[in-house]
Amino acid sequence: MFVSVRQISSGGKRSKKKIYHRDYQLDKVMDLQKKPSLILQLKSIIQSQKHQCLLLRDLEKEVGFVPKWNFMSIIEKYPTIFHVGGGSGKQLPFVTLTRKAEKIASEEGEARNLMELILVKNLRKLLMLSIDCRVPLEKVELIGNELGLPQDFKKSLILKYPEYFSIKDINGRTYVNLENWDSSLAVTAREERFAREGVLQLSGGQKKVRIMKDGNYNGPFAFKMCFAAGFRPNKSYLEEFEKWQKMEFPSPYLNARRFELADPKARKRVVAVLHELLSLTMEKRMTFAQLDAFHSEYLLPSKLLLCLIKHHGIFYITNKGARSTILLKEAYAGTTLVDKCPILMFNDKFVALSGRNDISSCNNMNSSHVI
Repeated sequence: MFVSVRQISSGGKRSKKKIYHRDYQLDKVMDLQKKPSLILQLKSIIQSQKHQCLLLRDLEKEVGFVPKWNFMSIIEKYPTIFHVGGGSGKQLPFVTLTRKAEKIASEEGEARNLMELILVKNLRKLLMLSIDCRVPLEKVELIGNELGLPQDFKKSLILKYPEYFSIKDINGRTYVNLENWDSSLAVTAREERFAREGVLQLSGGQKKVRIMKDGNYNGPFAFKMCFAAGFRPNKSYLEEFEKWQKMEFPSPYLNARRFELADPKARKRVVAVLHELLSLTMEKRMTFAQLDAFHSEYLLPSKLLLCLIKHHGIFYITNKGARSTILLKEAYAGTTLVDKCPILMFNDKFVALSGRNDISSCNNMNSSHVI
């Protein structure tokens, strides 16, 4: 997906092309996750084997012919994680985890235990955001990895907590259904951040409240802005943007059917819904296809891509990787995710055995490119 926006001007003038400013470091996020992803995937494959030992001849069956060579390269490159044995006499070549890798891998169970209540909470919030407090099971599965759900989440989470969830077939389709509403969970990540930072509800009457040149404003209805370094808003843009930042809007946890999308406050609410959906994921990102799949559940705008581009201070679209991905800008400091859940901290600890140090080194690189 190539991001390009054209603005149609009045009076028969030639259309003006808007520039989408690239953020080099957020693009780099996608590049940096490729090798760790392969390392963690291979770890899981090895652990799934009967004796936690994978015959190299069976690797192709697990991952396919072409990807096999990427995994073979990983095995060769990281002997601190993967041990290759056999190959002499009648013993076939095989790969296992090294003792050091096995020791760290044993900590994954504790990390997943710590994740359970986080996942239950986030899944409840995901359902509460939807217009009918239910989401098709296949769509939950579509973003299962992004949410951090285990492969058997239907059994280990949904059926384990019948007071929160149920599985129902409606018109031939299987849904994950919310069993009860909890008002204490109807607080967005944006509101939680403001509470931590001590941003209080402003008592009316102030005619002028200064908004920073970077678009940020400490008001109860404002969003954190992270404009690209190459973006230079003019005075009129900032004046209009200030009005938008100060404008009240309904909670994303109120039913979307209550609002007309033509209402500016309802449109701002949609931005809050997208912000909250990304906030519920482990790495504060989804592919565009994943986000686009939830149109009917959250009444997302028909021109979703244009909405994301318009609010480029909040969301970032990167074409790096196999699919276009939407990232929540405020969640990253350079290439580093600011807040990490227990399973991501475990993943970092395991991947650190490879001796990778390129993640931190790229933080000093130039952060903005223009396409």
